[in-house]
Amino acid sequence: MKLVILDSADSVGLWAAKYVKKRINDFQPGPNKYFVLGLPTGSTPLGMYKNLIKFHEEGKLSFEYVKTFNMDEYVGLPRSHPESYHYFMWHNFFKHINIKPDNVHILDGNAENLVEECNKFEDLIKEAGGVELFIGGIGPDGHIAFNEPGSSLVSRTRIKTLAQDTLEANARFFDNDISKVPTKALTVGVGTVMDAKEVMILITGTHKAFALYKAIEEGVNHMWTVSAFQQHPNTLMVCDEDATLELRVKTVKYFKGILGNLHNKLAEDEADD
Repeated sequence: MKLVILDSADSVGLWAAKYVKKRINDFQPGPNKYFVLGLPTGSTPLGMYKNLIKFHEEGKLSFEYVKTFNMDEYVGLPRSHPESYHYFMWHNFFKHINIKPDNVHILDGNAENLVEECNKFEDLIKEAGGVELFIGGIGPDGHIAFNEPGSSLVSRTRIKTLAQDTLEANARFFDNDISKVPTKALTVGVGTVMDAKEVMILITGTHKAFALYKAIEEGVNHMWTVSAFQQHPNTLMVCDEDATLELRVKTVKYFKGILGNLHNKLAEDEADD
């Protein structure tokens, strides 16, 4: 596991975008070789999306031969609803880049058969050759996607009933009215994300500090689903200083000092200054 510690949330967004740009460009995607990218929603990745759009507009990055799979979607929320993840992704990212709509995959929370929809999503990932890079964020309770505390660490894409803490946290997006928050969602499983060749997790803010501590310094625990990625052969966690407040000083010094120079180079390519 690698941990990249940066000064601010803005720095995390820029670093993550540079890393995605480098990974896609190094992959050299084409008509018979698509780069498959797993994507999250929420406030944490917004900075990354803004910088990826900027790179695209500057001609440094093309999404013509990129396929995407999003982590989750609410059940029963219309696609046109401002809080649906379809709306979020198209408004904040997809409509600003040159990705083909057929190459965008987001779970349909209004499908007639939700179980079938989840199974189809898993099949589509396999047909695409698996996810090259899956990007995720985490909640304060250490959940990734909608894999709430207690979720199986080998879970697949499925219907998930949302925990009370998640409903309360998401109420701010629904006029602070918890009764408007959907109680169920479709989500990729922990096992689905674990199948990716590489996983990059973005963590910012003091409210995520205890979750980062659980993910880095304690053992694998299904009550903190992000901790499962300790067992992934290629996990990269990118955080800001605020998110490190619960980590031991020696842990922070190790990742900032010994591995700092290496991590700075991870996101650099020949086009960077």
